[in-house]
Amino acid sequence: MQKQQIQNILKDCFWEYNFSKEDILSLAKSKDRQEQMFLFSKILENAKELLKSMKIFDKKDLERLIESYRVPTFKHAYMARRLNIVEYYFLDKPLTINELKWVA
Repeated sequence: MQKQQIQNILKDCFWEYNFSKEDILSLAKSKDRQEQMFLFSKILENAKELLKSMKIFDKKDLERLIESYRVPTFKHAYMARRLNIVEYYFLDKPLTINELKWVA
């Protein structure tokens, strides 16, 4: 992953923490599912470059995180839309956001 993208994750998602680039990489590669889910949730909620930022995870880990994520009641519509974008891009699931669908 590019250093600039990790820097963007720090700026967009962890502005209230004192994390380093190494900390972010460690979370992404962690064997602890909760640590990975913490990073995934922060990126899903806050990243400006959502799809690029999700590439910090290994493909298999990312698939597992997407499948196990539960949309919170807080910001439900916003988070559901962002999750659907990630599902569509990485898992080839149907796009449910009408404004983003191609019209034939």
